[in-house]
Amino acid sequence: MDAEPMDFYWLALGILAVWRVTHFLSKEDGPWDLSARLRRRAGQGFWGRLLDCFYCVSLWVSVPCAVLIGENARHTALLWLALSAGASLLERLTEPSPEVPPAVWMEHQEVSHDLLRETQSGVAQHGPERPDR
Repeated sequence: MDAEPMDFYWLALGILAVWRVTHFLSKEDGPWDLSARLRRRAGQGFWGRLLDCFYCVSLWVSVPCAVLIGENARHTALLWLALSAGASLLERLTEPSPEVPPAVWMEHQEVSHDLLRETQSGVAQHGPERPDR
């Protein structure tokens, strides 16, 4: 089973097409808010949740692309999953990374220890002060 360069061309073209249509349906408002209105009409039920999930939408968008590109039933079935997987990988590569909150820096109040006292000369004394004998 030899792969021809044209096979990779159609695979790449299919992945890009699936990613583009899926991104439009699940993430964008679209011209005249077409995609946003479609998601609003779908509501909060099954169809609304489906349209909110990029990975779910890519499975359904990849079906017609796989049918158009596939040569036989086995090829089409594998291509269906490959197109969805390629679009999912492309989505992960192109989505912005989440904002990382800044590190929290807290300084503790200085604690006074009875055993570590300094005299006015700056030399630390250990133990209680003794008068000179």
